[in-house]
Amino acid sequence: MNDVSFIFERRQLQRVLLHAAGFLLIFLAANWLREISLRPNPILQGYLQITTGIFAFVFAAVALVRFQGTQDRISLILGSGFLLSGATLIASSIVFFQLIHESQIWFLWAPVAWWISRLLLALLFAMALLVEHFRPRSRHPKMEIAGGLFAVLALTYLITAALRKLPPDVSHQPEAMIPNPLQLVPAVIFLIALFGYRRRKYLQNSGFDKSVYLAVWLNLAAQLAACQSVRLLDGPFVFAQSMNVMSYAILLGGSLIDSAKVFEQVRHLAASDPLTGLANYRKLLDVLDTETERTLRTGRPFAVLLLDLDGLKKINDSYGHLVGSRALCRVADILRFHCRAIDTAARYGGDEFALILPEAREEEAERVATRIRETLAADQEHPPLSASIGASVFHGEGERVEKLLKEADQNLYIEKARRKESAARSSEASRRRLKKS
Repeated sequence: MNDVSFIFERRQLQRVLLHAAGFLLIFLAANWLREISLRPNPILQGYLQITTGIFAFVFAAVALVRFQGTQDRISLILGSGFLLSGATLIASSIVFFQLIHESQIWFLWAPVAWWISRLLLALLFAMALLVEHFRPRSRHPKMEIAGGLFAVLALTYLITAALRKLPPDVSHQPEAMIPNPLQLVPAVIFLIALFGYRRRKYLQNSGFDKSVYLAVWLNLAAQLAACQSVRLLDGPFVFAQSMNVMSYAILLGGSLIDSAKVFEQVRHLAASDPLTGLANYRKLLDVLDTETERTLRTGRPFAVLLLDLDGLKKINDSYGHLVGSRALCRVADILRFHCRAIDTAARYGGDEFALILPEAREEEAERVATRIRETLAADQEHPPLSASIGASVFHGEGERVEKLLKEADQNLYIEKARRKESAARSSEASRRRLKKS
């Protein structure tokens, strides 16, 4: 146990050192970019702000849709907050477009607009964690989200007022190690949020949480680069903005991939039996329709096996419903294991299962039924299981699917009656032998 704990702590330390090295590398790269002369391009910066704002709006829509499917509070809070963030980014783009007129007032407001948008985003990430932590369940989500966004705006104003100054377009200390220290204010908040999302990433282990964590990391790195900015639109500033755009793109891409996985899981759950994981009755009917159309088109038959687990009620009464549910899962595992890739196993009813065998005739269906019986008989798990199986083949010669299922059901009950009769004869023979002895 101590060895495992030591290995875990060592890996944690390695991750912290790796992140610290990455941030230091970003800081040094931004410091080196201070020496590179770039021609300011406010139009490009304006378009970057608009692009980032569009990313924010799309992410907000995806996050809100994800909340509908998962009820994840973080998705709701970030989705609502990124609507505000997107509006702020697009509004700030107007400031950068106005820089081409070289008006002094726009040069004063451009760094302020960029800094406030970064502060809003940092507070939004942190506020989402706080709301989820203190109010994991919500009775009035709209009121709480509105309160959270109002708190973000209020904190932004209070932090700005408390500092009593705003970022200038040109640093007053261009030769200092950190010429723009105000950019470290959002960096501290991003750092706090980074620790919270790191823990959540390991707990949730979803693509959405991983992308949020990476986005927070990039925004923190962007602020470390921005603190090296000597003047508006210089090398460190452009470097920071490029990481900001990258963070929004990663956030959007991760949420889209995660949403696709969530929708795929929902689709699978809608077509599968919750206990056994096999196809449910609705999926079975869809597959039957598909195979019927294929047979009518190609002339190749398909077979259906109906399987009834013997004595499920007796198992439930003797061992309990948990053992009965386990018996159903055992049958499902056997069907799943012995199916071909093109076969479909489904739970047909309470203790009844169906197996669709495309391009199979009577002989193949009987072989599969025999193999299932033998596998059930060889299963060493207690209680022992057996099943009655009825088969039917669809040839497409004016037949209907209803007739196919009815015929398989009739064959199943014929076999069940035969098995009961055989069991009764065996029991009677045993009694006679006991009497003679």
